[in-house]
Amino acid sequence: MSTTQLSRSQKSILETLVERTDDDTRLVKGEQIAEEVDRTAGTIRQQMQSLRALQLVEGVPGPKGGYKPTATAYRRLDTEEMDAPAAVTVELDGEAVDDVTVTEIDFVTVHNPDLCRAEIVLDGPLYRVSEGDRMAVGPTPSVELRLSGTVTDVEPGEGAITLDVGRMRTPTN
Repeated sequence: MSTTQLSRSQKSILETLVERTDDDTRLVKGEQIAEEVDRTAGTIRQQMQSLRALQLVEGVPGPKGGYKPTATAYRRLDTEEMDAPAAVTVELDGEAVDDVTVTEIDFVTVHNPDLCRAEIVLDGPLYRVSEGDRMAVGPTPSVELRLSGTVTDVEPGEGAITLDVGRMRTPTN
C-alpha cells in the first residue's frame, strides 16, 4: 500500500501536465509546463525523468515531442474522483461512528481461498477502534460495496485498520 510521496514541485508539474492534456493535445511541451509553474525547462526535464521512473509520465523526444500523463498519474492525482468525495460510513459494533470515514480499501489476501482481509484507511480518530471490534464499512460510492468483519490490527499512526472480512456484499447479492 505504500506509495512514494511526490515532492511539492513534482505534484505541481504533474497537475499542470494533466490540466494541459486533453483529447486535442496529445503531448505537452516541457517549456509550456516550465512557464506555468515558474521553473526552468531544465528543471522540468529533470523532474520528468523522476516522474517517468515512477511511471507517471511518458515522454516523446524530438521537436514534435513532449510529455503525457499515464493512467497511473490520473489515479495518483485522483482526477477521476469526484470533486467532493462521498463519505463512506463506518460502524463499530452496530453503532455509526460520525467522525470517521473510509478513504481507501485494499484487499490484502486475495490469493487465500479461505481468508479475506482488507486494509482500510480511515480519516478521523481511531482511538475508539480496537482489535476484536466488529466493524462495517460502506456502502462505497458507485458499486455500493459493504464490508463487515472483525478488526485484527489497528495502526493509528497510519490511520489504518486490518479487517478480517466476514461478509462482503453489493446491492445485487
